[in-house]
Amino acid sequence: MDEINAGTLYIVATPIGNSRDMSPRGTQILTDADIIAAEDTRRSMVLLNKLGIKNKLVSNHKFNEYGKARYFISEMKAGKSVAVITDAGTPCISDPGNELIKAAVEEGIRVVGVPGCCAAVNALAISGFDLSAFTFYGFFPRENSERRKLLEKLRRGDTRTFAFYESPLRILSLVDFFLENECGVRLCLCNDMTKLHEMSFRGTPAEVKEQLLAKGSYDKGEYAVVLEVQPDYVFNKVEHTVSAEAMLVDAMVAGELSAKEAVSAVLADENNSYSKNELKAAALRLKKLFE
Repeated sequence: MDEINAGTLYIVATPIGNSRDMSPRGTQILTDADIIAAEDTRRSMVLLNKLGIKNKLVSNHKFNEYGKARYFISEMKAGKSVAVITDAGTPCISDPGNELIKAAVEEGIRVVGVPGCCAAVNALAISGFDLSAFTFYGFFPRENSERRKLLEKLRRGDTRTFAFYESPLRILSLVDFFLENECGVRLCLCNDMTKLHEMSFRGTPAEVKEQLLAKGSYDKGEYAVVLEVQPDYVFNKVEHTVSAEAMLVDAMVAGELSAKEAVSAVLADENNSYSKNELKAAALRLKKLFE
């Protein structure tokens, strides 16, 4: 077993549902740490009680992590060890922890990872999809307009497999979005992973919706969603309906912008499908044309 070191920041993964998944090393680090920085001290206390750990718990959630980072840094500089945990899974993966780690690195404090559960990785592992490359996006957007923007981005990339988190209260709405937009995707919805009644819902959006409705209480428990874009749904070639030069000229006239400013304005336009390099090349062509 490792000996805990003074003045060290430990990033400790905790179970995502089944307390027996807590690693012996993680248990030891939490037992020996001077301070445990927890996302929700009430929820963390439940796990610590099961493990027989009694330590000093300090809150470290997304609303106070900027200010609390200074406190934890000062404690570690004074020789204390700090272990960071979240409500479930690995800290920093759609959870607090990044600000403290950044501050610790800047201060030259040693940061040690204690690996364990991660809901996104677990869902990917059991999805059955191609995992030669994948991307994790955190929580899926709530608004349909933002969902459509993200979906178009997924269709244009080289990667075809993506992992997300989703609230049980929005899971059916998300599946309906895929249905209504006739999305060429396959899904693997993982619900209550590692718990007694964990379930996976797999297939096309239509098949997954049927499975959710058959379950009945689909709006309970957290979801990790793995999405695979089907080959015939990928954008292999960008179809431009308006030339890059025309978009730049429109931006320059409408906003009284320079060519350089127009490039930035067009890039920010949600209807733009040109890359930054393509727009820069178009700006150069316009400059030569009017010299």
